[in-house]
Amino acid sequence: MRDAFHENLDRISDELVEMTTMVGQAIERATTALLDADLSVAESVIAADDDIDEVRRQVDDRCVDLLARQQPVATDLRMVVTAMHMASDIERMGDLARHVAKVARRRYPSGAVPDDVAEIISAMENVAKRLVAKTGAAIADKDVHAAIEIAKDDDEMDELHRTIFNTLLSGEWSHGTESAVNLTLISRYYERFGDHAVAVADRIVYLVTGSYGTVDEGLVTNA
Repeated sequence: MRDAFHENLDRISDELVEMTTMVGQAIERATTALLDADLSVAESVIAADDDIDEVRRQVDDRCVDLLARQQPVATDLRMVVTAMHMASDIERMGDLARHVAKVARRRYPSGAVPDDVAEIISAMENVAKRLVAKTGAAIADKDVHAAIEIAKDDDEMDELHRTIFNTLLSGEWSHGTESAVNLTLISRYYERFGDHAVAVADRIVYLVTGSYGTVDEGLVTNA
């Protein structure tokens, strides 16, 4: 019975890692749709979000079943409860990729990102992909040090987000109000994507140490 229980825990962990892979693909393809004004790619990202939602439901169902049937305690209980929270955060990352794709679809056939800020959005995409890849690895290995690295990468995302706002407020913006609003939303989606990765990192720390805290500048601090 306990062997089956731990096999299910391993399956939950594998499903969470699978979700991070799906989300990484989603944010990459959503950015392609955004920067290339590619409607077909945008539509595919929006449709594929249902697949991420389905894996999240599978994780939740498996966790509820384990809670009901096995009544886990101590570390096993932390794993089950934490997995449900992590699935929610990763699923939300997928939603944010979908939001980016929806901006691309709404602006088609025009581009949503002016050429002079496209490089910043590309940089945000690169950080987002790095964040979600490290999130998957940290979940698979239950690695606190990897979780701390996620927080450091998120600092880079926050700085890029500030760069977008500084660009919009510089007095040299020449692309109009609608473009500014779109860019504000897009930047916020990437910034929130990073925040959810950090939330998962916090939960990994809790899972491993039993102490819920925040990962900040290479340190784990009590919340």
